[in-house]
Amino acid sequence: MDPEKDDSTLHPDSEEAGGGPVKSFLEHLEDLRWTLIKSIVTVLVAMLVCMIASDRIVTILRWPLDHPLSILSKLPPNQDVYLHLGTNHLGVIPASVLGVTNITTKSPPRSARLEPRQMGSNVVLTIIFDDAPVLPKSTPSLMTFGPVDAVMIALKIALYGGLILAMPFLIYFIGQFVLPALHVHEKKILYQAVGFGVGLFIAGVAFAYLVVTGVALMASVEFATWLGFTADQWRAQDYISFVTIFLLGMGACFEIPVVILVLVKIGLLDYKKLSKFRSYAIVINLIIGAVVTPSGDPFTMVLFAAPLHLLYELSVLVAWIWHRRDAKRAMALSRTIDV
Repeated sequence: MDPEKDDSTLHPDSEEAGGGPVKSFLEHLEDLRWTLIKSIVTVLVAMLVCMIASDRIVTILRWPLDHPLSILSKLPPNQDVYLHLGTNHLGVIPASVLGVTNITTKSPPRSARLEPRQMGSNVVLTIIFDDAPVLPKSTPSLMTFGPVDAVMIALKIALYGGLILAMPFLIYFIGQFVLPALHVHEKKILYQAVGFGVGLFIAGVAFAYLVVTGVALMASVEFATWLGFTADQWRAQDYISFVTIFLLGMGACFEIPVVILVLVKIGLLDYKKLSKFRSYAIVINLIIGAVVTPSGDPFTMVLFAAPLHLLYELSVLVAWIWHRRDAKRAMALSRTIDV
């Protein structure tokens, strides 16, 4: 038997067991220096790419504001009618006020417009009903109100977009620096955590982009209208900052299962503790939904909190599966020792 190989098996801190080569303090500093240099250069290059593509990124970030669901959410109830005068939207009024309940279809009209018509020597306003509703402008316009607003928007897009674009490379560089010092089982846990973490982050950003952000923005418009303010124009810089931070925040919230399961792996939590903490988790998720969403309506808050709690329940389920697997292994090992 090779004595060197046998020694590495007996000593888990050896290089073959995953501890990595032994380096001096100055060598570690040199590795850290190159890791920082590569990371900074990567971020700067990614920021430059996002700066060049700022116009396309703005178009992408505008999509939740112009989402078709936001327009459909502005449709009046079946018994209400949009009333227009020329290109101006006068308001939504009940169909019964107009004395109409059915015009050529089984349901009341959804839109009507007032048009002046000459009748003899008099000019009268006539009501013309439309089969298809003519929707009013349902989304605010994004405006810049200063000479440097556009520059600040481009810089924010470059900063946030550059960090997101460079993140896979940063993780790789950090891994190159950290992984050689870890043991085999620690590397395995880290690989799994990073893999699931990236997937959950993308899922969280996609869910926020496709569903939550559009609903939250429309709820914000409705809330401003309820307070008596107009929401026809928004500052573009504030909108870009809000949407970007909102998407990143939702992606970060989707990382909660990774944190929980890593704590379970290292023995700080188990499924029993997680089950007892369930009622507190519901409250915490609702609080997060209330803080992160721009409006105070319960629908948006629940829409944000529901997937978070679903992920928590999935974490509890995975922890329970791991507990049963470990218990079976321990039982099989004890039987083997007894035999």
